[in-house]
Amino acid sequence: MACFMRGCFLRGDHGTSCQKAWVERGAGSLGSPWRRTLPPLLLGLALLFLSGCGTLPPAGPKPASVALAPKDDGALAAIAKASTPPGGLSGFRLLPLGPYALDARMQLIRRAQHSLDVQYYVIEDDATGRLLLRSLRDAAARGVRVRLLVDDLFTSRTDAMLRALADHPNVEVRLFNPFCCLRGSTLGRLAGSLGDLYRVNHRMHNKLLIADGRFAVAGGRNISDEYFMLNMSSNFVDMDAFMLGAVVPQLQNIFDQYWNSEVVYPVQAIVPAAVPRSQAMAEFERLSPVEHAPPELPPVDALGYGPLAEDLEAGRVGLIWAPARAFADVPDKLHKMSPEEARAMSVSSEVRMKIWSAESDLVITSPYMIPGPLGITAFEQLGQRKVKTVVVTNSLAATDEPLVHTGYSRYRTRLLESGVDLYEISPERTRRTKRLGVFGSSFGRLHAKTAVVDGRTVFIGSMNLDPRSDTQNTELGIFIESPQLAKELLRIVNISKLQSAYRLRLDARGNLEWLTMDDDKEIVLTEEPETSLWLRLHNLLVSPFVPEQLL
Repeated sequence: MACFMRGCFLRGDHGTSCQKAWVERGAGSLGSPWRRTLPPLLLGLALLFLSGCGTLPPAGPKPASVALAPKDDGALAAIAKASTPPGGLSGFRLLPLGPYALDARMQLIRRAQHSLDVQYYVIEDDATGRLLLRSLRDAAARGVRVRLLVDDLFTSRTDAMLRALADHPNVEVRLFNPFCCLRGSTLGRLAGSLGDLYRVNHRMHNKLLIADGRFAVAGGRNISDEYFMLNMSSNFVDMDAFMLGAVVPQLQNIFDQYWNSEVVYPVQAIVPAAVPRSQAMAEFERLSPVEHAPPELPPVDALGYGPLAEDLEAGRVGLIWAPARAFADVPDKLHKMSPEEARAMSVSSEVRMKIWSAESDLVITSPYMIPGPLGITAFEQLGQRKVKTVVVTNSLAATDEPLVHTGYSRYRTRLLESGVDLYEISPERTRRTKRLGVFGSSFGRLHAKTAVVDGRTVFIGSMNLDPRSDTQNTELGIFIESPQLAKELLRIVNISKLQSAYRLRLDARGNLEWLTMDDDKEIVLTEEPETSLWLRLHNLLVSPFVPEQLL
């Protein structure tokens, strides 16, 4: 039961997908926390008694393959050569705006001539997901070798599409740590894997796209409308980086390690073909309609950069060049090690060691923030060393995981007492702030996983500061040593902090207060802002029964 809760309902990182699955099956709505909580609990208990246990079929033929050596011909190769200075550094451009981040991916896919290696936790069956998959199909038709690796947790709606895509020439599709059976829904998959929950609770959280071995995009975004400002109900403030140079071969080696892992299966071994291979192209076309093109890009993004296509057309990309290092968890994290060993060897451990070593200042953004006893001790030590520490996370109103918020809320008072400047994202204020995207009537939520240490070391990746990133999910991250890039990232964080968030403090009695500004007038709130009594009561009643390690 615990693994059931951690594996689906309490998210991996794409809580909205679990949420949407329940909405589509009539089990709840975005604003109904009781409906989100009770059906998984009750149905999970029932399934423990009613369900049998399935096993994975043999993986079948799975030839090992590695990245193609970058070739000197092709548009991307020429642009890379013209853009790269001597010295073996890596070049970066931050992608804070969703439309720009989507366009960067599309530009690379459309210009690739030799290879595309693509790895995601979620590729949703929506406009964005279908656009990406169709673009990969088109690249393969040009002769590009496409390798697509997707975590299997949220593929119930895309199984048939992925299977049909895999039958195209030049395309391979593989699933990370797949479920054995009852694949029509996430709940069904978990029901069919009740005897194997320890294994299926281990998910691949990485997000990566590499084109021709030359350029890459990595960061926090999954492939789904809400990560690119295309969802009508909720959209995420997130961060990716477009990159070139020495870091790309590092990322390529990471992809190859995952691609050839024993926990990865060809989609053909898991998903039966719905149509004969001769009809796969027509079936994919039917399953992946694109109703409309992506919206037109703003003239410049939040950092003043124009569309990437303009640089690519000009034959040279302006980037910030610096030493960088990419790193990731081993693919079989937790399969062959204890939780303690997994934690010690994890990306989370390496990131924490770096950020806790801050000497003057530290700025962190994490949508799911559960520091735990060791983390709180580290924050207190930072305070004792007079390190100025800023943390930006989601408020209860902004989070898509109210139960996870309870794990964070247990530590708010101690974070403030340790000297942390703590900010929580406001959906309403984010909606009014145009610099990070036009939200329209949708909710604004934080999803960026970043850190800036001492104004010079930047972290961008997929890792949250929570237990799942420590011991359950695999994660990918990049450290970049660049005061200039740090300054740009801090500009984006400050937009969220000053224009889109509440600042927390303790009153004279030690009670929490939320501060915001309205027409230059300070407003002080004394309860969770922008939330209903029902939601606050729900979390108050449920939180004592949810152990922190389940979050």
